[in-house]
Amino acid sequence: MGILDRYIARTWLRLLALCLGGFVSLYLIVDLIEKIPRFMRAGGEVSVILEYFLWKLPEIIGRTASFSILMTTLLTLGVLSRDSEITAMRSCGVSLLRISMPMLALGFVASIILLLNAELVLPGSYARTEMIDRVKIKKRGERVTFKRNNIWFRSGNMILQARLFEPKTRTLSGVVIWGVDDALNPISRIDAESAIFQEGRWTLKSARQKKFEGSGFVNKSAETLNLDLKLKIEDLQVLDGDADNMSIRTLAEYAENLKRGGYHAFRYLTLMHTKIATPFAAIIMVLLGIPFALRSGRSGGIAMGIGASIGIGFAYFIVNAVMLSYGRSGVLPPVLAAWGANIFFMAGGIWLAFTVKR
Repeated sequence: MGILDRYIARTWLRLLALCLGGFVSLYLIVDLIEKIPRFMRAGGEVSVILEYFLWKLPEIIGRTASFSILMTTLLTLGVLSRDSEITAMRSCGVSLLRISMPMLALGFVASIILLLNAELVLPGSYARTEMIDRVKIKKRGERVTFKRNNIWFRSGNMILQARLFEPKTRTLSGVVIWGVDDALNPISRIDAESAIFQEGRWTLKSARQKKFEGSGFVNKSAETLNLDLKLKIEDLQVLDGDADNMSIRTLAEYAENLKRGGYHAFRYLTLMHTKIATPFAAIIMVLLGIPFALRSGRSGGIAMGIGASIGIGFAYFIVNAVMLSYGRSGVLPPVLAAWGANIFFMAGGIWLAFTVKR
């Protein structure tokens, strides 16, 4: 790496530390204002609350990194242009591509780090924050679990297993209820196509019940069967939100299991591809920010960088949210929905690059 590369890289990294630190701090302040009163009412200790926010840092960094990198790129080139350093480099025969290479390389490295954070660090840190929130602060028991391919819940002498929960219809699909004795030996089994939460209780649809008696069992069937199951709909709604913080492998296995069972897996396939696509928004933001900043010439600077970052970041958020909603509903293929915003803004960055004066 030459002197010029090191100089540009140091400037970019210094500004990245400033931007990322600022956005993480702002996110923490907003989160503190929202959560601290609730935690204090629940009797949470200060050390436990601090531990909660410490474990939440990987999630916050993942959410703010791409926007921080966009602002960093615009500010870096804006400052260099303002001080006529870009002009000096060009007059010495240094091409715009050569000037951009350190930032593109650092953007790619940042994308890889964010991908590793999302796959290896975030699932564990999210599980830790959920445990601290529920057990250490709110003093509740462990909630319903969402492991790999199934939902599991125990209520008294019943153990529920379900393949999928649909929050909008409040419905569990692919339901199996095991009745057990005190030694956890199975004494009955109920298979149902679905379980719907209505009027404060769970109702099984198309239920088939088996009661084990001696060496055999007795079969019973019912179109509907009310169930005394102490499973709150709020727990399942939180459970469904956990999918955003699952690893890529876990989402892939869960989606595959749903497809084998005859269920739609649009939401989870879209989330799986989003886990891969989102980290690479970092390099896309660099690719988009470089020509945008260079087009402004010496008129750029801090104000332009901040304003352009907000505008581009907001546009990316809107486009990405629309594409993902289409993917979750099955209107668009999951791969296209997850990568659509990246492809669109990458094309925009390439087009801007060709319009920059050489």
